Amino acid sequence: MGSYVLKRIMTIVPIFLIATLLTFGMINLSPVDPAEAYFSAAHIQATDEMLDQKRHEFGLDQPLLIQYVNALIKICQLDFGISYITNQPVWEEISSRIPATIQLTLGSLLIAILVSVPLGFLAGIKKNSGIDHFSRFLSFVGASIPSFWLGYLFIFFFSVKLDLFPVEGTGTWRHLILPSVTLAFPLIALYTRLLRTSVLENSQESYVLFARTRGIHEKIIMGKHVLRIAISPMITGLGMNLGNLMTGAIIVEAVFSWPGFGRYFIEAIFNRDVPVIQGYVVLAAGIFLISNLIVDLIQMYLDPRISRKGRQYQ
Repeated sequence: MGSYVLKRIMTIVPIFLIATLLTFGMINLSPVDPAEAYFSAAHIQATDEMLDQKRHEFGLDQPLLIQYVNALIKICQLDFGISYITNQPVWEEISSRIPATIQLTLGSLLIAILVSVPLGFLAGIKKNSGIDHFSRFLSFVGASIPSFWLGYLFIFFFSVKLDLFPVEGTGTWRHLILPSVTLAFPLIALYTRLLRTSVLENSQESYVLFARTRGIHEKIIMGKHVLRIAISPMITGLGMNLGNLMTGAIIVEAVFSWPGFGRYFIEAIFNRDVPVIQGYVVLAAGIFLISNLIVDLIQMYLDPRISRKGRQYQ
């Protein structure tokens, strides 16, 4: 088990290096000159001497390999440079916005789990029942409605018409409800279908048939054994979507004026704030890697066969 965990952790390092290399390469291949972007953001008409001085300050006159090594050292120190717009350290600005995004992410994941687990499980054990048909309908609607349109519908009905929740901003739990539900709705559709399919497949496995022949109660079989194995694909999806939610909740944050990580990235794109863009991409890669590592460890706990398979391939 320990060797499997260590092996999974060690695979993060080369993947993260590749991610930083790709980020560095895309920024250097971009037609945007960081020196010109800096003066453009400051609304300064720069001369050639000013541009050369700023390129020297940014280290852009050095060989690409030296630039990459210096950038990698700074990334390991969480130093993404200074924002062109605010003249503040990028990491300080990102870290001040991450808690809002984490709050929105955890809220949406909690709602998705609380709805999709019982709904998908009941739809799996009661095939072609009313709750199964309802889960199919909900999955179809959730996969079809764009998040931004759903968000505006929620604002219109629950904020404008019924005045139940605030339209935008943060501060109380009431501010969190609408953006969390908007972000969770597609996840509910996905996880419900995943769990339903997995429950149906595992209900026909030999260990279930053997447990039934031993006279074990059906509720114990389904709740303790089938659900524990059937939930594995859903946990894998959670790991993938955790990174998506942390870094991809851009549309929902924009609709509800949520002061999070994604909204900050959108503003950086419009302002051509290169240090912020670079910091966002690198941090997003780190979030994806860590979230998938956590999912692998949870999967190993739920299904010890995973670690045994890992040892077989060593």
